[in-house]
Amino acid sequence: MVGSLLLRGMLIGVVAGLVAFVFAYTVGEPLVDYAIAFEEQQAAAETGAAGSEAMGAEADEPELVTRGEQATIGLVTGLVGYGAAVGGLFALVFAFAYGRVGRLGVRATSVLLALAAFVAVVLVPQIKYPANPPAVGSPETIGIRTGLFFIMLVLSLAAMAAVVMLARRLWASHGGWNATLIAGAAFLVFIAIVQFAMPTINEVPENFSADVLWRFRLSSIGIHVILWTVIGLAFGAFAERQVGDSSGLRLAGSHR
Repeated sequence: MVGSLLLRGMLIGVVAGLVAFVFAYTVGEPLVDYAIAFEEQQAAAETGAAGSEAMGAEADEPELVTRGEQATIGLVTGLVGYGAAVGGLFALVFAFAYGRVGRLGVRATSVLLALAAFVAVVLVPQIKYPANPPAVGSPETIGIRTGLFFIMLVLSLAAMAAVVMLARRLWASHGGWNATLIAGAAFLVFIAIVQFAMPTINEVPENFSADVLWRFRLSSIGIHVILWTVIGLAFGAFAERQVGDSSGLRLAGSHR
């Protein structure tokens, strides 16, 4: 059954990536174009006339990957590949978690896992270290920024796993609702402390549009909202029949 769930998860991840691509192309790419234009204007202003001539000479050289290819083929390939990988991992986590997280049904377990994954993988890290468009962020600090983001991601995932185990332990003595509230509060307190303790990085150029930056960061989160929503809902619907059929087969075999 796990192999079948894995395949379903990857296929659903591909579909989720395609849906997310439509949103990213229509909402996010115009903001990227603005950021690229701003970056080019800033570079031209800093280098002056000599720099402008050099940039013009470089512009005459053929591009290995055009901006149009980046915004279409490159974007859809990246999102579909990411969706397939995330969908496969989601299926494996679902196969392990189903039946171990309270008495939730297939669809409820799928939606709950997708919500938890979105919070731990996307929301918590991006609150501290949000996505930036081109022209925002210094190339010299990209290694530090990437490292801090992944530290935040690992801590977020570890905290989510810890509070799930805490909720399971408290379930019998405090009930499902109280156990969930206590575990959720513990997660929020831990994440707040970690985000306060970790260094803040602000490298937004002085003249960069705050509106464009805000909309870009919202669109980045929106891509993940779409991706995880499609995976959580679609996987639950497809897995419900698969899990039900497998349970029926096991039950029939136990009576023989």
